[in-house]
Amino acid sequence: MDLAKGTLYKHFTSKDELLLRILIDYEKRKLDMIIVEDGAGAGVARLVIQLVNLPHRAILFNHIEERLSSTTSGLNKMFAQLYHVRRERMVRMSCIVQRYLTEQNSQMNIRDYMATLYAVGQGGASLLNSSFYQRYLGRRDTLKSALVRQMLDLPKLYPKADNQPADEISQRLLATGQDMSEAEILELAEVIGQTITP
Repeated sequence: MDLAKGTLYKHFTSKDELLLRILIDYEKRKLDMIIVEDGAGAGVARLVIQLVNLPHRAILFNHIEERLSSTTSGLNKMFAQLYHVRRERMVRMSCIVQRYLTEQNSQMNIRDYMATLYAVGQGGASLLNSSFYQRYLGRRDTLKSALVRQMLDLPKLYPKADNQPADEISQRLLATGQDMSEAEILELAEVIGQTITP
């Protein structure tokens, strides 16, 4: 790209601000990708694909965020923006997961399913990013398909008894509509166990 360094700093005060803006935009795109209403199963599949697609980018962005959060000061408002988008995405993901667990009549709770989802996503991303493991794993597309299938099948291993009540998070997610206030998002994020302090 043919861009002078001075031109870049007319829009951003530092390289760290530019990198943080890229992270925020990336999180917003990921949020936009899960707002599609095409069924809970498709939503779960999309979540897995989102975690394992472009594994090098996910690993790089995670590394950049860790570096920025530990060494940068003066960007608190931008970090608050990043965490706000992430909280909203996490709540939306929880809604998708809750609908899927309900459809599958599973007793598995949201926290356990999402923890497994992230473990599969991070592990899958690491495997897909490793040239060494690729020699033994075969084609990338079949590994991605296997990871999606495993996440779709997991709730079936935990069938719910007929009269078993839903947990607190499930009840709140089912009662909550699509449009939530910032306070509702923060409260629900806290209940889910994802306390993020901007």
